[in-house]
Amino acid sequence: MSKLIIGYGNPYRQDDGVAWHILQELSGRLDIPAAAPFEQGFLPASQPVDLWSVLQIVPEMAEQIAQYERVCFVDAHTGIVPEDVSVSEVIAEYSSSPLTHHLTPSALLSITNALYSVNPRALLVSIRGYEFGFIESLSERTKKLVPLATDRIMSFINSNSDA
Repeated sequence: MSKLIIGYGNPYRQDDGVAWHILQELSGRLDIPAAAPFEQGFLPASQPVDLWSVLQIVPEMAEQIAQYERVCFVDAHTGIVPEDVSVSEVIAEYSSSPLTHHLTPSALLSITNALYSVNPRALLVSIRGYEFGFIESLSERTKKLVPLATDRIMSFINSNSDA
């Protein structure tokens, strides 16, 4: 079963880049070579599980997503979500945004379904960010959440049910 983990956020904005750090942790656990610091793109492609690091999700990603049966989106949240590490199913559903550079995983899956008639099973793993300064390292509180989030993603990778 083909699986794709998409980590998005800005690694130069402290905890906003937590997804990149989680992809690095996953590459170690999955014995996939790690990318260079803050490299975007596949880490590498054509593995049993593909890892993809991007600054933000965009409609053009639909073509790649259509090639997978299961997709896990990984991002930071700022505290609106009550859990430090939240795992939720993503349903393909179009939603407009008042922001010009904002696309949700649900909207991206909706685009994927509309263009390619496929609907991969998807999860969103969202990790609490505490500090969003202009530095490349995570805050101590968010850094402590990386192993837990990685465990949840590994459950998704290793099973046919939710993490």
